[in-house]
Amino acid sequence: MDNSNTYKLSDTAIAQVAKLLQMAMLTGTDVVDNLRTLELIERDGILDPTVEFMHKMENNVESMLEELSEAGVLPETIATDG
Repeated sequence: MDNSNTYKLSDTAIAQVAKLLQMAMLTGTDVVDNLRTLELIERDGILDPTVEFMHKMENNVESMLEELSEAGVLPETIATDG
């Protein structure tokens, strides 16, 4: 008897996969390594990113934008306020 379960990705999870792919392309890092950072939790057969993962991603993006802003790569209108 097959005890495996089938799950679907939430829209939020799919959006995070897209962001991880974009991050890999922007930073020149390995796509697989970026995807390995994704943490999901199952809720009613749907896989959703964990709250901790979402916070880490947000912090990583903010940090990257700050570094680019400090390096003068981003216009002031795109830079984050912190």
